[in-house]
Amino acid sequence: MTKRTTTAVVIGLGLVTLSACGSSDSAGAGDSKTVTLVSHDSWAVSKSVLEDFEKQSGYKVRVLKDGDAGQAVNKAILTKDNPQGDVFFGVDNTLLSRALDNGLFQSYEAKGSDQIVQQYRIDQDRHRVTPIDSGDICVNYDKAYFSKHKLAPPASFDDLIKPAYKNLLVTENAATSSPGLGFLLGTAAKYGDNGWQDYWKKLKANGVKVVDGWEQAYNDEFSGSAGGKKAKADRPLVVSYASSPPAEVIYADPKPKTAPTGVASGTCFRQVEYAGLLSNAKNTKGGKALLDFLIGVKFQNDMPLNMFVYPVRETAQVPEEFVKFGPQAKDPETLAPAKIAANRDQWVKSWTSLVLK
Repeated sequence: MTKRTTTAVVIGLGLVTLSACGSSDSAGAGDSKTVTLVSHDSWAVSKSVLEDFEKQSGYKVRVLKDGDAGQAVNKAILTKDNPQGDVFFGVDNTLLSRALDNGLFQSYEAKGSDQIVQQYRIDQDRHRVTPIDSGDICVNYDKAYFSKHKLAPPASFDDLIKPAYKNLLVTENAATSSPGLGFLLGTAAKYGDNGWQDYWKKLKANGVKVVDGWEQAYNDEFSGSAGGKKAKADRPLVVSYASSPPAEVIYADPKPKTAPTGVASGTCFRQVEYAGLLSNAKNTKGGKALLDFLIGVKFQNDMPLNMFVYPVRETAQVPEEFVKFGPQAKDPETLAPAKIAANRDQWVKSWTSLVLK
């Protein structure tokens, strides 16, 4: 069960692009039969699906996994003049403005873009990025714990600060974790610029526990996960994903009829991931073919059970387990990328000072 566990929200880093490390004269030549995809560590695809693309396109795909999502984005920006590959996959809406402002991508309108769900289409005038998947960062709860204690699980952000849920929630550091940052952004969207800090003061007073990343929070601290049960974890609430409950079912042996965990639907923040053709890519033709593939029906249908995210193509099929155990939130919190760009670093600074000190 892979997740985008960390994001490099490096306060005060002041990312600047490196000067060209080599000639880009060959960019666009398109004569290579290898196309390189740069991504975070959570990239996954079925072997047969990828082989089918290679056979039909004539390109051999090389995948370069470059750490967590934020680390991969930052490295791609720093090496944009002499990129490691042709296509970058995995920049999400929390960091998208950083990639666009630093000129990471060149324009390309992928074939099939008109089949992408309208709400995910952005940058329509320049087509620098293509939406690939979406997911919801939400609080998950341990059904057995709440049944045993005859306590209704929380359903909203407001519920989490009630005395009944004191010392029950574990979340990730917003400065080092993608779901942690998403949860912070969800509260900023919910309570506004003037209200989210007061909310976190109350959450802190109610005993929220903060750990570095998703792996630790979900597998070591959360009592509802398979890993948490083995670790004898004692926190029945965790910031994770709406797709975590179906993952608990799919990976269980034997598989249960119902998921052992649930989702507090009023705590969700919508995350969208994008891919783009890297500036100065050496194999632009192969890169364009690869982007077409990423929003094609075969990849979009294959993606959910490999990366536990939702497809963005309107005609793509969502696995039965997702529909039954992890449906997307009907009304998730969202923030415009421009709003995130203008406030992200300051919000994280304020959050760190407020919650960790």
